[in-house]
Amino acid sequence: MSMPRSGRVALAFLIFVHATVLLASLLAPYPYDEQHRDFPFAPPTRIHWRDHRPSVYLSVLDLSSGTYRDDIRQPYHVQFLTGGRLFGVERPAVIFLLGSDGFGRDVFSRLLYGAQVSLFTGLLAAILSIVVGLILGLTAGYFGGWLDQFLMRTGEMVMALPWLYLLLAVRALLPLHVSPIQTFMLLIIIIGGIGWVRPARLIRAVVLSGKESDFVQAARGFGASHSYVIRRHILPLTYTVVITQMTMLIPQYILAEVSLSFLGLGVGEPVPSWGNMLAEGMQYHAMVSHPWLLVPGLATIPVLLGYLTLADALLRRRNQ
Repeated sequence: MSMPRSGRVALAFLIFVHATVLLASLLAPYPYDEQHRDFPFAPPTRIHWRDHRPSVYLSVLDLSSGTYRDDIRQPYHVQFLTGGRLFGVERPAVIFLLGSDGFGRDVFSRLLYGAQVSLFTGLLAAILSIVVGLILGLTAGYFGGWLDQFLMRTGEMVMALPWLYLLLAVRALLPLHVSPIQTFMLLIIIIGGIGWVRPARLIRAVVLSGKESDFVQAARGFGASHSYVIRRHILPLTYTVVITQMTMLIPQYILAEVSLSFLGLGVGEPVPSWGNMLAEGMQYHAMVSHPWLLVPGLATIPVLLGYLTLADALLRRRNQ
């Protein structure tokens, strides 16, 4: 049965988004930490067409009003494939497609680099949850007995843990200065390590049903080993559950990373993530005067909807 059209559209959109994020170093006009101190909270740059080429004007900050105006005396042409990046402009002009933050850093560039943290934290944490859930669910469902009881009760205990307070406790035990890579891995381990219970329970249910089927009983009757039965007959039964759970967990974990970074528990400055970028716009005056700081929150919505649409399409395909 083919996937519904909505699922194919969502899958194509997600592939495009992740490919764009992976090419951030090419597509972003500036490094994520490059500051332009003369252009704090600059609005999105307006692109003009001059001499049959896209151009921008130098923005000048009016200190009395705090607003920017364009110096139209000299246009600066947008240059393509320059300095190892897709596009850019010559100094002193700047090109901020989505404006700049309080340090004059390009929001568009930081949005692309920040997506690498937020999206791939969700993806890798979901993979960790699925791998742990698959191993424990197969073990509990296939062997049963006291091992099944122990794993399921452990899962219930894990589900009852207040994961936010657990992360606070772990962060309190760590040194004050933790590298972004260490923080990234910590987020993956904690988010993914707590989320294995639901996929494990679903996989266990599939295994409990599958191990009583005629072809599994026949394989056992012919003397097949446990590893052979699991690999050849039981494991393929879990593929649909694994893929569906994967598409459902990723958006939850992306949102978890954004929330934690927003609260200051994720990757810290100057490395961007969608969460710590949103934290810059949490104050009322920032939201009112510089609404482009909320772009990371808006970017999260279509990505989450894409994953949820794909998960819904896979569920419908599974139930047909």
